[in-house]
Amino acid sequence: MRSIFRYKFVKLSVLTILSCLLAVISFQSPFITPAQAQSWNLVWSDEFNGTSVNTANWTFETGGSGWGNNELEYYTNGANASVGGGVLTITARAGSGGFSCWYGTCQYTSTRMNTSGKKSWTYGKIETRAAMPVGQGMWPAFWMLGQNIGSVGWPASGEIDIMERVNNENLNHGTIHWDSGGHVSYGGVSGTFDVTQFHTYTIEWNSSSIKWFVDGAQYVEANILNSINSTEEFHRPFFLILNLAVGGAWPGNPNTTFPKTMQVDYVRVYQQGAPPPPPPPGPTNTPVPNGGGISQTTWYSVINQNSNKCVDDKDGGTANGSIVQQWACFAGSVNQGWLFVDVGGGYYRVMSRKAQSLGWDVSGVSTADSAKVHLWAYGGGNNQQWQAQSLGNGYYRFIARHSGKCLDVPGSSTADGVQLQQYTCNGTAAQSFRLQAQ
Repeated sequence: MRSIFRYKFVKLSVLTILSCLLAVISFQSPFITPAQAQSWNLVWSDEFNGTSVNTANWTFETGGSGWGNNELEYYTNGANASVGGGVLTITARAGSGGFSCWYGTCQYTSTRMNTSGKKSWTYGKIETRAAMPVGQGMWPAFWMLGQNIGSVGWPASGEIDIMERVNNENLNHGTIHWDSGGHVSYGGVSGTFDVTQFHTYTIEWNSSSIKWFVDGAQYVEANILNSINSTEEFHRPFFLILNLAVGGAWPGNPNTTFPKTMQVDYVRVYQQGAPPPPPPPGPTNTPVPNGGGISQTTWYSVINQNSNKCVDDKDGGTANGSIVQQWACFAGSVNQGWLFVDVGGGYYRVMSRKAQSLGWDVSGVSTADSAKVHLWAYGGGNNQQWQAQSLGNGYYRFIARHSGKCLDVPGSSTADGVQLQQYTCNGTAAQSFRLQAQ
């Protein structure tokens, strides 16, 4: 997998860089402001209740490139991560394990894992409960990067650091990084506490601000209202990262005993106006007020106006990544049955009858034309939410929330087996669908 670099060696210049950006920031002294009551709904979590890392949620990043910070570890493909007793444990070990690093033979191994291409969100309450290691050279972190980093690079992707600390500090750093004619960043530090014990690390992020908390106490806030001072990065989808770095430009060289462990009790994502997944459909047929009376308890065939063919789960796939295609309609086919579940704000998640935990998903959380649509376990991402806009005469177009683009049959094809995509809405029949109750 492509390396995602992390640039933290610039932290020492934060106050100098930001002295001219006072309009961006509202700062609170450490641990003086309690979190205000909010109506947050859990949309995704990993409780680490299994026996291994759930690779439907996380991808292991591997390599010893230094990761943009002169880090000294090699990140392995899961060898330094374990799950047991409801806790994820990331272990940093001394010893190369036979790996090569940017400076020669690696001296340490560890883990870095992310949700890129699997789970991402724009806005929400993002939280972990974790216990951190201490020791010269240790650098644990829970953070986020813009999903578009592969196309725009860093810092234009934006970065949000939720939990981060180095060496023997008994405090937490909360920071954002973005591009404003070059790299700029802003952050603050919490009050002191015992970082080796479990604590909750949280951001509350909306269209106006990002606020940081430890154990519910706010300690810093950044203003992003109307993308002030080029903060437009923070109004786009971000994915999560957990890692335990060893050494690097910020913490310096290690001088401590190994192994060191970072323990994570859970990672949770909440959003406002997005309820948790509903129970299985019951016997009643209750229309949804949005979407022209689409029922939340009726399985529909979704039929394209141009081809007169049905949206279809290829081969009845039940795994993440199963292809969403068009195919000749067969009455009552479970491969062609879809349930529209209201998630608030006029949007639906569209779930497969064959694999009822999976739904329509734009691959890679892409915002580009021609990005493919497949099935994926619903995690609350905006790329899994669709607005049904009535076109009249019983037809709809379905618009992906994260991109504003329409569900589309490529090239207005009428052939069986064509995988659906998102594409700029253009009013053609290839983007027009009718619903037929099964």
